[in-house]
Order: sequence, then structure tokens, then C-alpha cells
Amino acid sequence: MGKDAKYVVRLELEERRRLQDMVDEGRGSKSARQRARVLLKADQAEGAPGWADERVAEFAEVGLSTVHRVRQQFVEEGLEATLQRRPSPERQYRKLDGAGEAKLIATACSQPPDGRSRWTLHLLADKLVELKVVESISHECVRSALKKTSCNRIASSNG
Repeated sequence: MGKDAKYVVRLELEERRRLQDMVDEGRGSKSARQRARVLLKADQAEGAPGWADERVAEFAEVGLSTVHRVRQQFVEEGLEATLQRRPSPERQYRKLDGAGEAKLIATACSQPPDGRSRWTLHLLADKLVELKVVESISHECVRSALKKTSCNRIASSNG
């Protein structure tokens, strides 16, 4: 379909019931309920409202472009994909989980490598990769993880 083609929403009876239950019971995230409202009012199946996009946007309290995107996603990917939030490509996920942070702290509080008087952030980052705690990690990520702890890499007793 071309970019200007209209995406026609036609819900099955079971899909309509599921969406209506979701809206009525307040299940799911706010954005999922808004997308459900959009689909319910944009539905052009027999006996369905089949509202114009402007009216749907006003009813669901979303922008007109959201109505267009929801219609398009429903037609191209189906109901499940439309209700689920896509992971953001810009979102930065944590490199270190609790176990990784524990390993980092234990390493930072241990004796530094031979020839060194203390651990540096770069050395700690390299050690985490060497220990296969993570595939790669920056010294800045190590710094921010250590900042949350009381372990002092610079103190002479180191732990």
C-alpha cells in the first residue's frame, strides 16, 4: 500500500469485545487503552461506529497522527502489535544488573593488579569484560555504578 492509502480498520467480534473489556476495566497501560479506543471508534465493520479520524482523535484524546499510526499498524501488523508498545531504539538499557554491579564492587574493593596502587575506571571496565560479566562497558558506566555505592577505590584500605 502506498503512503497515502487509507488504512481501514475492521475488527472481528471477539477483538471488539476484548478491546471494550480492556477500556471498561482499565486494564493495560494508558497508551494501550487509548489505542484500543482509537480502534473501537475507527472500526468500519458492520454495526461499528466508523468515525472520521478527527472525531476519533478528539474522543481518544490523542493526536491525529496517532490515529493514522494506529490504523496503519493494525492493518499491517495486527491487533497484538498495535496494543504492545515497541521498544524505543533510543532508550539506553542498563549494562549492569544487580549481579554485575556486585561483581564490579567486589572487584573494585579487591587488590588492584600488580604494578598498580589502585583500580582505575578503565581497569575496572576492562576487568568486567575479561571476567565476561558484560560484552563491553564504558568507564563512565563503571563510574556511575560505583557512585551509588560506599566502596571507595581511592581509600588506602580499599574496603
